[in-house]
Amino acid sequence: MGADVVGGIPHYEPAREFGEKSVHDIVKLALKYDKMIDVHCDETDDPHSRFVELLNGLVYMEDYGTRTTASHTCSFGSADDSYAFRMLDIFQKTKMNFIACPTENAYLQGRQDTYPKRRGLTRVKEFIEYGINVAFAQDSINDPWYPMGNGNMMNILDNGIHLAQIMSSEDVKTNFDLITYNGARCLNIQDNYGLEVGKTANFIVLNESTVYEAMRKRVDVLASVRNGNLLLRRKEMAYDVPLSL
Repeated sequence: MGADVVGGIPHYEPAREFGEKSVHDIVKLALKYDKMIDVHCDETDDPHSRFVELLNGLVYMEDYGTRTTASHTCSFGSADDSYAFRMLDIFQKTKMNFIACPTENAYLQGRQDTYPKRRGLTRVKEFIEYGINVAFAQDSINDPWYPMGNGNMMNILDNGIHLAQIMSSEDVKTNFDLITYNGARCLNIQDNYGLEVGKTANFIVLNESTVYEAMRKRVDVLASVRNGNLLLRRKEMAYDVPLSL
């Protein structure tokens, strides 16, 4: 019918075996119709929810990792280190993509915890250190799962770098990739993405001169361009009383 991506939510199935079957079906459909995969995978605090392992194994065998994304994977943030680091080595080989939704994950997860209370986020910092592609996203706009979404990716980035504790001088150099180039890789549009001659003119203009200052000041979008057409342009803020600094 023209769907671009095959999705699923295996941890919602009534039994583990049914969840595993759904993952097998997802991969079979994607291979049959030559489509990308994006699974709501293990969006739970339960460390025994390990459908990401099966998804990774199946796409590894089919060499389909770069066209596959595991979204949320919250339980991977609750998994013990011996399991997590074994899987990180395999994720490296598979080249599967990961997406974390900082605001939704922080709001929804850890609800049964008293204290210490889990953050709900997957192992973003470890993914980055291992060279595994991970992006930040927001998948809810004013719905029952997350009633405060507005699609502002600068807000998502701000929440994400706090929750993942990635703000060192080295982290700051690549943090912006989490809402730009890394997301493009998840969508498999990296060859046509970016500000270069000959590429599609899709971009936003932020009200700052450096990426660091844009993140630090949580700046607004001044303009948005889609396929070379100006969608919006916001006037810069003016002050009635100028300050003499």
